[in-house]
Amino acid sequence: FIHPSAKIGEGIFIGAFAYVSENASIGEGSQIAPQVYIGKNVKIGANCKIDSGAKIYDDCVIGNNCIIHSNTVIGGDGFGFQPTENGYAKIPQLGNVILEDDVEIGSNSSIDRATIGSTIVGKGTKVDNLIQIAHNVKIGKNNVIAAQAGIAGSTTIGDWNMIGGQAGIVGHIAIGNKV
Repeated sequence: FIHPSAKIGEGIFIGAFAYVSENASIGEGSQIAPQVYIGKNVKIGANCKIDSGAKIYDDCVIGNNCIIHSNTVIGGDGFGFQPTENGYAKIPQLGNVILEDDVEIGSNSSIDRATIGSTIVGKGTKVDNLIQIAHNVKIGKNNVIAAQAGIAGSTTIGDWNMIGGQAGIVGHIAIGNKV
């Protein structure tokens, strides 16, 4: 299904059972595999490859030459709750996710939308399978993040870092460059 208001570039492929929501845009030369969901107002750049079962929620932005592997979720709600008398109340997650140019995200990964503002994955960053990137995380350019790593909310990571498999990074910290 392609909503009539969606903007579809030249030379793209959209597979069976894919869903492209209203006001979404897909750049020229991009490939959208079967069973991909693209939410409202999503912008996908040129020459991207979105593999089967990937979900890109409303208002997210995918740069040029990006690859998103199967069953990855871009822009799901961050883990935000406020304690109340009757239990935990959900805090609305109003932001989005921005993947800059030349980013690759491995299968079954999850990148949460920001509470306010944007969760950002910088240009040239490569993310392995089974990675969690929480809300409001800012990742710089040309980082590599190996399998089963988790980055907690509001963490800032600089450029050219290597994060090993199963590493856990606590929230609200800053990591510099070339770490």
